[in-house]
Amino acid sequence: MVIRAGVDDRQMVSALGVNIQLTFAIAFFVGSALAGFGGALGGSFASLGPGVDGNWLLYSLVVVIIGGMGSLGGAAVGALLLGGYIALKLQRAFVGQDSAFGLLSSQVHFWQWLVPSLIAAVCIGIGVAAASLIFLSAYGGMVSLAQVALYGTAGFVLGNVVTTGNSKGLNLGWHPWLGVVLGIAIATAVGLIFGALASRSAGIYFLMITLTFAVIANLFFGQVTTFSGFGGISGVRTPGLIGEVDTHPNRLYYAALVVAVLVYAATKYLVRTPFGITLQGVRDDPVRMSSLGYNVPFHRMIAFGFAAFIASLGGVLFVWWNGHIDPASIDLSSTIDLLVICVIGGLYRLEGAWLGALVFVVINNYIRSVPGLGHIGLSEERFHTVIGVIFLVIILLSPGGLMGILGKGHELAGRLFPGRQLATSAAPAATSRRAKGGPTP
Repeated sequence: MVIRAGVDDRQMVSALGVNIQLTFAIAFFVGSALAGFGGALGGSFASLGPGVDGNWLLYSLVVVIIGGMGSLGGAAVGALLLGGYIALKLQRAFVGQDSAFGLLSSQVHFWQWLVPSLIAAVCIGIGVAAASLIFLSAYGGMVSLAQVALYGTAGFVLGNVVTTGNSKGLNLGWHPWLGVVLGIAIATAVGLIFGALASRSAGIYFLMITLTFAVIANLFFGQVTTFSGFGGISGVRTPGLIGEVDTHPNRLYYAALVVAVLVYAATKYLVRTPFGITLQGVRDDPVRMSSLGYNVPFHRMIAFGFAAFIASLGGVLFVWWNGHIDPASIDLSSTIDLLVICVIGGLYRLEGAWLGALVFVVINNYIRSVPGLGHIGLSEERFHTVIGVIFLVIILLSPGGLMGILGKGHELAGRLFPGRQLATSAAPAATSRRAKGGPTP
């Protein structure tokens, strides 16, 4: 009862003398113990190892969705139904009637094999995709896991339109700029549809709905061979203005830089318009905004569509750089990577998108060259272990990510040097409360 009360009104429970942090820590310990017990049981009959965590996370969320949030009995029913379905799929696969259930492992990872001269362009492109998620989170109060799927939708459309017959897909062979326009337009339209479906939910339910969208997109492009298949689309042509990326890497860098600046400026402008101010009101108190006559689902849907537009720009940049896209580029691991990037940079500050992308990409590329890491078991294959440690350290130091740490540094410098005027960055309303771990709408 205390845990439920703490979730509903943390400040009130604390005012009654309850140590809410200790209560939540005990609840987390009990949950971790149950997860460990489940892992011990599952390890007796399932294959466990690095890389399977994504599938188990997805299975857990599916069980929660089927059984219902907060229902132990529902979780048991959901687990039985999902287990039966997986067993049936495995049986059909064993007799040669179907493929095994689960996502395939990555063949070309979302941000792998980076050329050093292109790191800046890749950081900016990933930052653009991360900016779409941070826009929804900071100004709309919606943490979406569908942004990588939208990112990939634009890339797949572009690949189908511009390839000329040497790859999977439609191979229409149209002009690259037409492919860019169609990719952005279709991804934005899909984002509006996703937004319309998810706009009436909030919190963990919104998160799980968008995760479902991400899984649907991954499986769609993996199984519908007309548009891709698991092998993906290769040989995606770039416009003449960009040229061959290997020959003219600076062109892609400048293109990505221009896109990033325009995205940042457009977002900052949008949040100061009447729509943006209304959206922030919806974030802070949707019930009150609805009682004032504002259409809350409509504003959330439009915000989701705008975020899809931003994500589609990042998808175009990704395909231009990589020249290839496949379902492994938008799998669950890539979805979580983008969320980690945003949290590391700062989930409630737009600038954190590019800062988090820079940290993520630099660590991914240069961890193998750091002396001594191999002696403690942190090889380049353990990249996500390093990212996880950094993630935990940043969250413990500042829930506002690196941008929150920089903000605290400015405040400290202001106290140490009170005579100096320190530049401050405008932040969305309620950001300071979130960065300090206070209550959020």
